[in-house]
Amino acid sequence: MGKDTQVSIAIIGTGGVGRCFLQQCSQILPQYSNVSLVFLSRSNRSLRVPTWNHALRLDTWEKDLAASTDPALSPQELLAWFATTENELILVDNTSSPDIAAFYPKFLGHKITVVTPNKKAFSSDLNLWNEIVENAYPNNPDGGFLYHEASVGAGLPIISTLKDLLETGDEVQKIEGVFSGTMSFLFNNFAPVEGKGGKWSDEVTKAKNAGYTEPDPRDDLNGVDVARKLVILARMVGLQIESTSAFPVQSLIPTQLESCSSGNEFIEKLPAFDDEMEKVKTKAEEKGKVVRFVGSIDVASKAVEVGLKEFDKGHAIAGLKGSDNIISFYTKRYGSNPLIVQGAGAGGEVTAMGVSADLIKAIKDVHGCKRLR
Repeated sequence: MGKDTQVSIAIIGTGGVGRCFLQQCSQILPQYSNVSLVFLSRSNRSLRVPTWNHALRLDTWEKDLAASTDPALSPQELLAWFATTENELILVDNTSSPDIAAFYPKFLGHKITVVTPNKKAFSSDLNLWNEIVENAYPNNPDGGFLYHEASVGAGLPIISTLKDLLETGDEVQKIEGVFSGTMSFLFNNFAPVEGKGGKWSDEVTKAKNAGYTEPDPRDDLNGVDVARKLVILARMVGLQIESTSAFPVQSLIPTQLESCSSGNEFIEKLPAFDDEMEKVKTKAEEKGKVVRFVGSIDVASKAVEVGLKEFDKGHAIAGLKGSDNIISFYTKRYGSNPLIVQGAGAGGEVTAMGVSADLIKAIKDVHGCKRLR
């Protein structure tokens, strides 16, 4: 990296993924003599350097942030502060905030590189997606770089793989897979290839107790998280998908339990509906198959869908273990043998790894190696 290029990093979000990311940063940033952490914030407070020549300490960030009396900055205030330096800037947004996401176009338009796992930025309003893409490099030659690998596959290289396929001229025909570590864990235990499996309500309870689900399992079982990931990939291959409501998304929440006041109430009442899921499993077993919760994009027909599907027991999707995700890219080059990406697709450490890998790419990019082409 050139001696004259100073890179300043601002991080929003220090809980969960953010905490794991900061731990990884303590190993990454010392490798770069002219890269420094200048800003940290969580929901109610922030910490920033007194001058742009200073750097925040990664070994004491938690104590220093807790002691800070400075409030969190709004996106507008943060952008105004960024305008006071000529350093190259990288904003890492580890939140799921739609308000920060809505400001990405302005950050990018001011040559600020954005690194984020925030899938809401790329799966909600189509106009926002278009504004983000238009303001990012290379569509905007003076725009910031954009990295959001972890918005789809956590630490799995899903977005980068799709980009490579598209940029090298391959024709993506179909994308299909298990996009949720929660759903993978549930169905691998509820309907294993070797048969049997537990009761549906028992498996949901086990997943919740093991930390695989959200505090309210309905936030996983409604299929929306998977749908968001498909919206992102569909838009990347050129489909103008308005939102997650623009295609079929199967919810596994019994209609009678949608109004439960809490996740605990939902868990208590779920056993009464075990027979419904048992019928789904038995129907597949009678055909020598297993049922899985998948998402798929058929590019030619512009069809996107999320829900239950039966697979032969020898299929790669059927043979998943634990909470692994698997995504298959069917393309013109790869023919009938898809390019498959498989591995852990959830968890703080692996999601943070996806963000960290993006940060390393961003540091190299803001140095100017791509802008000089």
